[in-house]
Amino acid sequence: MSGNPYESGLDRNPANYTPLSPLSFLPRAATVHPEHTAVVHGPERRSWAETYARCRRLASALSKRGIGPGDTVAVMAPNTPPLFEAHFGVPVLGAVLNALNTRLDAAAIAFILEHAEAKLLITDTEYAPIIKPALAELGRKIPVIDIVDPQGPGGERLGETDYEAFLEGGDPENPWSLPDDEWRAISLNYTSGTTGNPKGVVYHHRGAYLNAIGNVLTWGMGPHPVYLWTLPMFHCNGWCFPWTVAAMAGTNVSPPWPAPTSACAGSRPRRSTRPSPRTA
Repeated sequence: MSGNPYESGLDRNPANYTPLSPLSFLPRAATVHPEHTAVVHGPERRSWAETYARCRRLASALSKRGIGPGDTVAVMAPNTPPLFEAHFGVPVLGAVLNALNTRLDAAAIAFILEHAEAKLLITDTEYAPIIKPALAELGRKIPVIDIVDPQGPGGERLGETDYEAFLEGGDPENPWSLPDDEWRAISLNYTSGTTGNPKGVVYHHRGAYLNAIGNVLTWGMGPHPVYLWTLPMFHCNGWCFPWTVAAMAGTNVSPPWPAPTSACAGSRPRRSTRPSPRTA
């Protein structure tokens, strides 16, 4: 026999190979720990089973709006459940999540929306003073979904519907599938643009998966960690911790009004201490 015997009859197939993707963490958490608390936001408490259903609803609702593989969905929100859900509900369609830096001004946001070729925007009404002029500067219409957070300060509604109503139009049994190639893009992030226009960086599913697992090892995390969200989810996707917490079936806590010690705090600042625009 000539040649390498291990190169014959051992091709990849569904029984021995699955592309790496952090999307695999959510259905596992919902199946193995369905009743464990996944999200705490003010008085809201949701289990992993409920969170999985909401992410599937989000994917279904986006699909009905024509969002599919390769499309960019932008989200402008603090560290609240909708942004966490978008880390799963957007990429499971093959679409790409663009979590917007809430500290940027309207010009920078407009540039990002155009450069990213955003097909749809989900935005908390708190940021209407930034988003409204950004959409005007964008110069093209894109669908806008408002997040109306009862824990937040509120603001002008700019969209055609609100996030909860949008989810109601989705199917909680929407199929959940991993990408056919772990090299597919999962998210698009931008720098703050302090020395010019913001610059984009793309994560792929493999990288997000490995970094999420790396967090578990580096931080010595045990089962069911409780993660207090002060690191912004818009900053490098919260260093992939949205996916890490799902991998460990932990609990995401997003307090609505902490007192940040840094302009990078991801949750909402106190009303009297809002950071100035264009701060990374």
